[in-house]
Amino acid sequence: MINKVISFIALASLLYACGPTAPIQPSPDVNAIHTAAAETVIAEFTQTARAVPPTSAATATEAVTTTPLATLPPTATAVPTNNPFESTPTAITCDDSSYDPNTVDVTYPDRTEVTPGQDFVKTWKIRNIGSCTWGTGYSAIFAYGEKMSGVAEPMTGAVAPNEEVEISVRLKAPNNTGEYYSYWRMANASNSPFGETFYVLIVVR
Repeated sequence: MINKVISFIALASLLYACGPTAPIQPSPDVNAIHTAAAETVIAEFTQTARAVPPTSAATATEAVTTTPLATLPPTATAVPTNNPFESTPTAITCDDSSYDPNTVDVTYPDRTEVTPGQDFVKTWKIRNIGSCTWGTGYSAIFAYGEKMSGVAEPMTGAVAPNEEVEISVRLKAPNNTGEYYSYWRMANASNSPFGETFYVLIVVR
């Protein structure tokens, strides 16, 4: 047993004598190498940035130039022409007529009583409000209502614009009792009617 122990010790001494005498170096840390390299690059960039002068803000941000829009002249405001307080003049036609309700009935005012079949002459006062003079051929003509066999009497003279004239019609009352209207108006030489209508109102009893 002692001999085996001595042999093991001798073998161990021999192996130690034959091994390397230099100390074993630890394996390098790869992560530490990468970290050191990155820090070196960052330091170099920082030094380079400090060495370059700063760029002016005007270069970084370009001033925006705007072209002003052309100024248009103010639009003229239309002035309304339909003034309700101004009367529009009416054109005067050649042939036109009117009358005054207070003086139009010269004979047989409204609701004058007549007998059945009575002959009578109704006269109105009519004004020439046209621009033409009435003359031969102008007369009253039947418009509507009860004609009562009416026949207009011819005019005997000229009637200038704005003058009045008495116009007469020979009539015959109806045979039946009641109220009757007969409407007439003026007409020129061509038998063309014009102006306001005028009427006679009688009561047959």
